[in-house]
Amino acid sequence: MTDAVQFWDERYRQYEGPWGLRPNPLLVEVADALPPGAALDLGCGTGGDAVWLARRGWRVTAVDIAASAVAGLREHAAATGLGDRITPERHELPRTFPAGEFDLVTAQYFHSVVDFARAEVLRAAARALRPGGLLLVVDHGSIAPWSWNQDPDTHFPTPDEVAAELDLDPARWPVVRRDMPRREAVGPHGEVATVTDNVLLLRRAPD
Repeated sequence: MTDAVQFWDERYRQYEGPWGLRPNPLLVEVADALPPGAALDLGCGTGGDAVWLARRGWRVTAVDIAASAVAGLREHAAATGLGDRITPERHELPRTFPAGEFDLVTAQYFHSVVDFARAEVLRAAARALRPGGLLLVVDHGSIAPWSWNQDPDTHFPTPDEVAAELDLDPARWPVVRRDMPRREAVGPHGEVATVTDNVLLLRRAPD
């Protein structure tokens, strides 16, 4: 875990862009029509998703491994009047996991340069859902020109592969959506490219 901590902490210490901007489009697509509740943002980074949710009335627990990301988001939330709706927390998942129950857990591009027990974390996230709550997992399905990973041999798990790895009881966590949509994306410096997202959406069934 130490290498992951160092990598991500350094990444966000060097971040020079604005905090809290540009929510991920698949989150917007899924959550836009949902009534606000309690949300968990896994790997919150610069906080675009957490801020977008908070501005729509959600109470958001925003989690990242990088202390610099957590500190940056906390400062931004306080400065924009969202400090009472966003709770940034540092966790080395899955060693520690945020407390509480959630109506929505979002894991957007929840990858790392260092191997970690991702499936274990996502299973914990599924268990943290309230009945009727949603777990949204959006993974890269292709390599964008601005990605830190430019290995052409990278295998991106399909939604079916992610679901199989999670190995959750389909009667308790039925699949709502699994697809691989393509979209036009804009990079950090205005680059434009067509990318693929691998989307898995699960709902916790009523008890």
